[in-house]
Amino acid sequence: MSETNYKEALFLIAKNEIEKIAMQFEKLAEKDFAQTQIIITVFSEDDDVQEILGAAKSKGIVTSTDANILTKVDKSIMGGFILECDEIVWDCSVRKRMLEMQRQLKQNKSAFLCTDNADELRQRLQLQLDDLHFNRSQEETGTVIQIGDGIARVHGLYECMNGELLEFSNGTFGMALNLEEDNVGCVLFSDSKGIVEGSKVKRTFKAMHVPVGSELLGRVLNPLGEPIDGGLPIKTEHFRPIEAKATGVTQRKPVTVPMQTGILTIDSMIPIGRGQRQLIIGDRQTGKTSIAVDAIINQRDTGVLCIYVAIGQKASVVASIVDTLTAHDAMKHTIVVFSASSDAAPLQYIAPYAACAMAEEFMFAQDKDVLVVYDDLSKHAVAYRTMSLLLKRPPGREAFPGDVFYLHSRLLERAARQSDALGGGSITALPIVETLAGDISAYIPTNVISITDGQIFLESELFHEGIRPAINLGLSVSRVGGAAQLKSMKHVAGSLRLELAQYRELQVFSQFGSDLDVSTRERLNHGEKLTAALKQGLYAPLRIEEQIIILYNAKERFLDNIPADEVAAYHKGLIAHFKNNGAELMQCIITADDLSDELLAQMKKLCTAYANVYKASNG
Repeated sequence: MSETNYKEALFLIAKNEIEKIAMQFEKLAEKDFAQTQIIITVFSEDDDVQEILGAAKSKGIVTSTDANILTKVDKSIMGGFILECDEIVWDCSVRKRMLEMQRQLKQNKSAFLCTDNADELRQRLQLQLDDLHFNRSQEETGTVIQIGDGIARVHGLYECMNGELLEFSNGTFGMALNLEEDNVGCVLFSDSKGIVEGSKVKRTFKAMHVPVGSELLGRVLNPLGEPIDGGLPIKTEHFRPIEAKATGVTQRKPVTVPMQTGILTIDSMIPIGRGQRQLIIGDRQTGKTSIAVDAIINQRDTGVLCIYVAIGQKASVVASIVDTLTAHDAMKHTIVVFSASSDAAPLQYIAPYAACAMAEEFMFAQDKDVLVVYDDLSKHAVAYRTMSLLLKRPPGREAFPGDVFYLHSRLLERAARQSDALGGGSITALPIVETLAGDISAYIPTNVISITDGQIFLESELFHEGIRPAINLGLSVSRVGGAAQLKSMKHVAGSLRLELAQYRELQVFSQFGSDLDVSTRERLNHGEKLTAALKQGLYAPLRIEEQIIILYNAKERFLDNIPADEVAAYHKGLIAHFKNNGAELMQCIITADDLSDELLAQMKKLCTAYANVYKASNG
């Protein structure tokens, strides 16, 4: 192509594009200056339309009374009128007032159920009617322009807020997430059946919220706060938005009170404090959920309330967990929030935020300590990715949207310990993240590790070796929990991590030779017994005084002559011996600031006595 022909082609393309742009501006101009249509629905043809228009103009709903006016008569409104202008609906009908009356009387029906006297009932009903407040309802509505895959795009709703709850014409609720120039991207919380292009959507002027309060304890709920355990409906008047600003730095208090999990390895070497965020991470089927369930069971008599959030889990797995908590009398202080793997992605997305809102009610309003388990945030991130891609948000690394870090940081930052001025309540978060082949350097694991105050890393190899809980102490750490650990526990567990690390190194070294000196063999034997002492059964949390006794017994080498496979039975008998002969000593271990020489002498005396009894009975 010659240079002349090339320039002529460019000129023609530019001319064509300019003509297209001009046509678009003409269409926009026609749209902007088109006469607004106002639809007025009245009860009777005798109603004064101009008077209605004047009232609407004074309210700012209508800017001009010269618009194209369409009047309809509808006897079902029972009186009054309904005015529709652009995306605004002003409902001043008697039907609307009757529905409002029904709603308000239903909320206060308890006032009528406490009496059988007809006259008194009539008086109470009259008082309720006199006290009713009728507001002329002004609604902002939009129109569905696209629906599919649980996502609706709505035209209109120009004043809609991000995260606002929206109601569709078939009664389905959704949440606004994408506020674009010409439409709103909305995610649906239930089936889209009955929603088609052209369906009406109205604003609720409320952020997404869930019911909260003590009435929820002992129940299994979906992320909307609705019971799914077959029990009675939940009656609560308290609600909280699922999104909330995290507690500020000046309103927080340092982590100084321990959150005992009942797991010996964690409470001794990876301690957790109330208000901390401690990540539980590892491959699937390594015991992550079991650690969280043990921690919940261990809060039975501590006054700590618990919330277990199952995100994208199988219903059979969650049913088994609920049965376990019930069997251990732990369900009475626990709320289970469950979003199944078959649920829509939006429900899985809001599940942890809904649980956090329930926890904040206990922390802020009741000054309680709460433990929240998020199981697990890997599935939560996948649900958010699914939802974001359907909303056509730009994908980034591993197709996750760019704000996936903020997704979890704004959730976990809400875990805190309140200052005394605010009541001193706390939320402790135990998020769970699943890894693939032990890769903790993947996208979501590194994100959550950088947000939390430490991590408990579970290793598949240790699990298959029979070391359970299968905690890798080299990769596990608690950055703030040490300040909350009891001094008596620090006394017996101070050198434990170092001893185990040295044992691991010697164990690897000893594989290459059989000629070991006496000192090395003793250290290997001691390390083997320490490892056996840290093994713990499923759903069998230990009290803190029992843990201290077990660790002291191992530290003083009372286990060195006990076969490794008998250590669990030995510990069971040792605890029983202390309960029978040293109940006061066990209480002193908890209340004492530190283990004094006198306490240590008494502990050694009882440990020695039991060692002799065990040796005599077992030959």
